[in-house]
This record gives sequence, structure tokens and C-alpha cells, in this order.
Amino acid sequence: MALPNEHPGWTDRGYLPHYDKPGLVQAVTFRLADSLPKTKRADWEHLLQITDEAERIRQMEQYLDQGAGSCVLREPECAEIVQNALLHFHEQRYRLLAWCVMPNHVHVLFETFDGHPIGRIVHSWKTFTAREINAHLQRTGPLWQEDYFDTFMRDDEHQWAMKDYFEGNPVKAKLVKAPKDWRWSSAGHFPRSASMA
Repeated sequence: MALPNEHPGWTDRGYLPHYDKPGLVQAVTFRLADSLPKTKRADWEHLLQITDEAERIRQMEQYLDQGAGSCVLREPECAEIVQNALLHFHEQRYRLLAWCVMPNHVHVLFETFDGHPIGRIVHSWKTFTAREINAHLQRTGPLWQEDYFDTFMRDDEHQWAMKDYFEGNPVKAKLVKAPKDWRWSSAGHFPRSASMA
């Protein structure tokens, strides 16, 4: 698959319209390849048919939070690899506003910079982390599902809601009692005022 050389504006990637331009704040979710396994297709296939994007994402997240698949990101070393990859080019290729590494998926809220389109950024995260995690686990094969879900933020209120949702995900999944207790998210790293200024 060819990587984009510039921010393309509106694209459809074959199923829904997506928008990409420098300075746009994007919410992205990507998940492990086995988090929606074909063997349990009947459990999740109906999610793809939901036309209301917010409702589809809500139901998809609810399914993922049940811990489908191998959940290799539950291992601290694997979660740390992903978190470090997200932080590596912060303020160089993009500006992170929030993130959360869950056991079988990753949420990231970030602002894109000129010359670094969303597709290239996500591809970089997934390629690097797949190589490092596969080496750590002494495994081969695909780690991540090929595509990702992205939504551009309409306004500040939308951004705050998405940040709260991402950082609250471990609490909702009953992994911790408070967002700041989850080591692999922005809740304990970025103060609210600094990250969304």
C-alpha cells in the first residue's frame, strides 16, 4: 500500500469519508488483529452495518472492552512499547492531546503537522510497534488490524469529550478505579490544561 505524500483532504478509503489536513485534530483507534476474530464474526459483524458513526464506535468499543483476542497489550512491556512510540515524535510530526493503550486496542487524539498526514503517522506507529512487540513476544505474523478508525474533531467541546472518553476507557473496562491510575494513557502524563491549550 502506498503511503500518502501529502495531506489529501477528503478521502473515503472504501467505506466512509475521512478528512485530513495540517492542523486538524484527529481521534484514531486501531486494534490488534485478533480483537475482532473471524471465529466470532457473528458477535461483531452487525457493528459494521451501523450507519450512525458515533453509535457504531460506541458499540465497537463496548465489544473491545470485553477483552476479545489475545490482549497482548495487557503485558506492561508491550503497552510501554506502544506508549513510547506515540510519544517519540510528539511536537515534531504531531501534537499528542490524549492517548490510551488498552489491552487489545489503542486510542490517540492528536493534531497533525504539515508534511505528516494521518495515514503516514498511524502506519509508522503500527509498523514500529508490531516489529518491537513481535520480537519481545518471540512471535511472527500480523499484530494490528490493517485499517483504523478516525474522526476529526469539530470543535473544542468535541475534543474534550473525546479526551475524557479515551482516558476514562480503563475505568469503564474495570481495569482501574481512576483514569490517572492507568499507566498507559495521557491521564497521568499530561495535565488537562497543558495538553489541550
